[in-house]
Amino acid sequence: MSVWYHNDEPAAVAGIDDRAFQYGDGLFETVAIRSGEPRLWDLHIERLAAGCRTLGIEFPDPAGLRDKLMNAVHRSNENSAYCVAKIIISSGISQRGYGRASTQQGETYLGVFPARPLELSSYERGVDTLLCGTRLAVGSPVAGLKTLNRLEQVLGRSEVLANGAFEGIMLDAEQRLICGTMSNVFIVSAQSVKTASLARCGVEGIMRRFAIDTLRAEGLDVDVCDLSTDQFTASDEIFLTNSQFGLVPVRRCDDTHWHVGPVTRRCMELLAERGVAECRV
Repeated sequence: MSVWYHNDEPAAVAGIDDRAFQYGDGLFETVAIRSGEPRLWDLHIERLAAGCRTLGIEFPDPAGLRDKLMNAVHRSNENSAYCVAKIIISSGISQRGYGRASTQQGETYLGVFPARPLELSSYERGVDTLLCGTRLAVGSPVAGLKTLNRLEQVLGRSEVLANGAFEGIMLDAEQRLICGTMSNVFIVSAQSVKTASLARCGVEGIMRRFAIDTLRAEGLDVDVCDLSTDQFTASDEIFLTNSQFGLVPVRRCDDTHWHVGPVTRRCMELLAERGVAECRV
């Protein structure tokens, strides 16, 4: 069972008038706690700050937020060497209706959960995916951010669970490849790595950003661009990234199959060298 904290005190419920509940007016981050530390903390803070600016929510002090997060981890019964922490920043309570002040003092909630590592076979042989029927709306003003409104991902994830796959690949309303329900997608063609542009919709994952920066630092070009389903199915290799599992190869999407190739293996090695231990196989 998860443990939640609000203002450094245990919290069983949030107010029914809170705009997070009323309208999904807020943001969240899911942070991997590894060896007692929040992994890729600076990238989480950067995305959270960008979200607060966009939504008009006062951004909490990063150092204070980190202290509260680690207090929550240490006060919970979870293993601080390997667990998950979730940060929710709500715009709080205001007058009834959609509108509110342009800059609102937010409320911060922190939750701690057990982490469930993937089986080694997922990293060695890859995972099975499917193409979701649910489409992502195009042109969102909060594209790339991790807002509390994740209904498209909820619908897509329900498809995944109903079919027993590991992940669902999501397209936008104009049939472009965008992301997974809980991950970002990379394709490899002729040794070239590409990942979808998230300018119109989707979530810019923390591990996606870290993977792009890591590969580019090693001289491997990563092209962020529009991708079609034809490019996806014709690619040589596919892999997924996520803040919790790191990087995992894809072996199948519906009737299309891939082998775990050398570029994917090299990407896993590079992430493992930089602290994403799950990728060390």
